[in-house]
Amino acid sequence: MSVRLNSRAALLASAAVLAVSFTWVHAQQRSGATVALDADDIGGVVTSAKGPEAGVWVIAETTDLPTKFAKMVVTDDTGRYVLPDLPRASYEVFVRGYGLVDSPRVRTGLGQRLDLKAVVAPDGRAAAQVYPANYWLSLLEIPKGEHAAKDVVLETRACFSCHQVGTRATRELTKGVGPYASTLEAWDRHVTMGPNGANMGAVFGRLGAQRKAFADWTDRIAAGAYPEAPPRPVGVERNLVISMWDWARPTSRRSDAAGTDERSPTLNANGLIYGAIQTSDILAVLDPRANATSEIAIPSGGPVLDANTPRSPAWGDEKIWKRQADPRSVAMDAKGRVWVTARTRAPQQQPAFCKDGAASKYAKYFPLPGPSARQIEVYDPTSKQFTAIDSCFAADHNQFDDHDALVFGQENAIGWIDTVAFDKTHDGAASQAWCPGVVDTNGDGRISTGWTEPDQSIDPTKDHRIEFGCYSIGISPTDGSIWCSGIEHEDKTLVRLERGSNPPMSCKAEVYVPPPSAIPLPYSGGVAIDSDGVVWQNWRGVHKIFSFDRRKCKVLNGPTATGQQCPEGWTEYTKPGPTFKGEPGLSTDMLYLTNIDHHDALGLGKDVLVAGDFNADSFFVVMPQNGQMKTLTLRVPYPLGFSARHAAGRIDDPKAGWKGRGLWSSYSMYTPWHQEGGKGTRPKVVKFQMRPNPLAK
Repeated sequence: MSVRLNSRAALLASAAVLAVSFTWVHAQQRSGATVALDADDIGGVVTSAKGPEAGVWVIAETTDLPTKFAKMVVTDDTGRYVLPDLPRASYEVFVRGYGLVDSPRVRTGLGQRLDLKAVVAPDGRAAAQVYPANYWLSLLEIPKGEHAAKDVVLETRACFSCHQVGTRATRELTKGVGPYASTLEAWDRHVTMGPNGANMGAVFGRLGAQRKAFADWTDRIAAGAYPEAPPRPVGVERNLVISMWDWARPTSRRSDAAGTDERSPTLNANGLIYGAIQTSDILAVLDPRANATSEIAIPSGGPVLDANTPRSPAWGDEKIWKRQADPRSVAMDAKGRVWVTARTRAPQQQPAFCKDGAASKYAKYFPLPGPSARQIEVYDPTSKQFTAIDSCFAADHNQFDDHDALVFGQENAIGWIDTVAFDKTHDGAASQAWCPGVVDTNGDGRISTGWTEPDQSIDPTKDHRIEFGCYSIGISPTDGSIWCSGIEHEDKTLVRLERGSNPPMSCKAEVYVPPPSAIPLPYSGGVAIDSDGVVWQNWRGVHKIFSFDRRKCKVLNGPTATGQQCPEGWTEYTKPGPTFKGEPGLSTDMLYLTNIDHHDALGLGKDVLVAGDFNADSFFVVMPQNGQMKTLTLRVPYPLGFSARHAAGRIDDPKAGWKGRGLWSSYSMYTPWHQEGGKGTRPKVVKFQMRPNPLAK
């Protein structure tokens, strides 16, 4: 009897679907909507019960290729879409959009018109399930207490560096990990679990009684609260095409991607993309032509690093962060070699030439006793071999200058490897150099030894050394100067360094700070420099990007050049978006690093600024247009959890229009299992392209 009932129900359901589809398709045909397709495209019209759906995403995904692949586009004003240039495979296609719930997946081949039925969300809570994390976090209300609201936000932003806050994994407490007397007790326990539990617990504990705000937030969401809807993509935002490949491992965290020499974006055209994967001790590799990925183990002579933390709700006692090379930043040089920062030794094993002035003029001028956390390795794709270079400085984010020196930022100094000299001599000690930050406070145009130290008062007859952060680094294309931005909570400086003709003696620093009224929350972030030498710095404390034009400054050096001597050089741009409940000036998002697209690899023009919008699944873009600055958001709708540290353009074919260009990035969370799909989901490498209109093929 049950079999007959189930069979009859299935037949009735199929008939109903066919009837609805027949009526809907013919309605679309009567509407006259046309979509031109090539043999490797999928396209059609998206409608719902409300009519054509504009500004929603159509997502095609396949597992038929060597690695999982997805492509996504946005519908135009009349609901039309074209998914162009798909690799040959069978695809599941569905619709996602704000105000909707995901449509059923439809399997299809290429070269076919596929009209899709979007599903209007039955209520606001159902619709909110695909909103970015920062919108869900906007429901958190900061109570009065020991800490000012801005200080609570700064502590919360410390969490953003590791994972998004507001994802389902963070807004809903894990079930079945223990009985708790209260939601606050559950939060106190949950933040100590997982590979970075000790640090999370410390950050959370510093909030004191005000940490209950997170428990109240969770309770309100469990009771049915949901955030306001984000705006759908509009205008140019609808021209975006996103291609995405799985790579690395389900436990792989934090990755920067490199596929070309950023000074020469046509290098390595259509070639491999490399990513430094921190917890897995590998270079992840994507072949975008074959849609295949691989791994290259990074050698290390350093000590094994482990995370002895309480049991993880996702991975139990598995040592998913046990590592040795611990690689971070990656860059490609003019020969197509891949440079990666990695541990080759113990941090305390600082070479003698870093400290011994007899062996190095740099050590004599400003010794670096260490410890230095990471060194440098270079991978040659031709020989498939790594070469290690021991460094005095703690290597991390870096950039090549016009003389093939790879420049690194660090605390209180910059360092660089002369790769030309190293290729000739293979002498790492003789090929590296560094400079401290010393300001010409006596105004004589040069730096003299005998300067005052950072903890001493400025003497107008002497120069003055400064302490500064250089987590993010940029090199000016106009004069070769190096600009640094730190990331400490109280950091609010932008530092310029010039190496001069005879470093380190000719090295000279300048320091600039925005007007106090512009930064109610200190906490600087990324830095990048456009073709005119204008410096762009994003701020993690306030949701702003500042441009700084040194050409406008009336004072560059001298006794008063201690930071705020050039207020006229700064211009600020505020990113729109949600804020904490009751705190209109405190954003629930954080800009991480800033990049300049010098070569129009993305397709929005030269000198477009692209900043990773860390808690919002997106890039924030600032683009010059007719003397004005226009901003827009490039959202990654699927899977939820996109958070980018870096972006780099590559031009595969300068004659192919938008198809020959792309901006590359990656999902770069510490916890890839927090992204949509949960445990087992792999990190992604992502290509962004802007076509001239939403239907361009």
